[in-house]
Amino acid sequence: MAMSTGEGKTEVTSNSDWMSQLRPELHDTPLYKLAIPGSHDSMTYDLDINSAIIEPDELKKWSWIICARELVRTAATTQDVTITQQLDAGVRYFDLRIAHKTNDPDPNKFYFYHGLCTRTDVETVLRDINDWAEKHPKEILILALSHFKDFNEELHQSLIKSIKTVFGAKLRNKVSTQDPFPTLKSCWDKGTNVIVSYDHSANQEPELWPGIKYYYGNSMDPATIESKLESALHKRGSKAQDFFVCGLNLTLPEDTGVLKYILNPCDKLTNVIKRSLPRMLQWLKQQYSQTPYMNIVASDLVTCDDFVSTVVQLNWPQ
Repeated sequence: MAMSTGEGKTEVTSNSDWMSQLRPELHDTPLYKLAIPGSHDSMTYDLDINSAIIEPDELKKWSWIICARELVRTAATTQDVTITQQLDAGVRYFDLRIAHKTNDPDPNKFYFYHGLCTRTDVETVLRDINDWAEKHPKEILILALSHFKDFNEELHQSLIKSIKTVFGAKLRNKVSTQDPFPTLKSCWDKGTNVIVSYDHSANQEPELWPGIKYYYGNSMDPATIESKLESALHKRGSKAQDFFVCGLNLTLPEDTGVLKYILNPCDKLTNVIKRSLPRMLQWLKQQYSQTPYMNIVASDLVTCDDFVSTVVQLNWPQ
């Protein structure tokens, strides 16, 4: 996925290593000032049709009906390629929602979820990410863990211990008076290319970051999403010094209006997403030209419509 950046400028020749190919003057730029591609509900390609329905609450009692689970999976699937494929495509931020299965015979096993639980457990996926990070030491990965469905304090401590065990010395400590906001160069120098955000009060660990603010439009209408995001970014301003996410993802209605998108045999939800993405990417470029502080940009179907290349391109002068 080559990217031409104009005469005399560095060229990204592969999105799998785009951070290491950024122009040298960006190496000392705080990471919150870089445009970083991310995936929304990153693990939904792996949802388990045999899982009980975790959400919405109105459908939990119908978990025993396979067609109900199939409808939930259809509505909840926002990604169609694996974590490793997303990494290879250039995605560097991952939205990871965690659940513990009630009555699971293994009390220390956790899963990702969105409507249903995933087939693959959390530790297995984290080890896959760690293996990728080992092979790409100059690519900085941001993992945002949140929601923690059916957790208690003991489960939090078990998961936190697992995270620290898997990534070890790769974990970049959160900002402190002794450790300022990381840059590409400071991460490279320390060999710390994994940042884990753990969005829960149980997180008291210096190796784990607090939750990252995620702005989204809460709508299926691209124009509404653009308007809400523009308003949120304007209120935020350019002086804030922390990570944030601009979510280009569509959000399904929580009432019966959802049936329009999951029962229409002539127009699948993925097609609706694909139609909306080019328009929102055009909005993104226009917005960035006015306020060049976008940071993480997250989307559904991250390998579609040059999403990654469009976001990475924002790191070059327009």
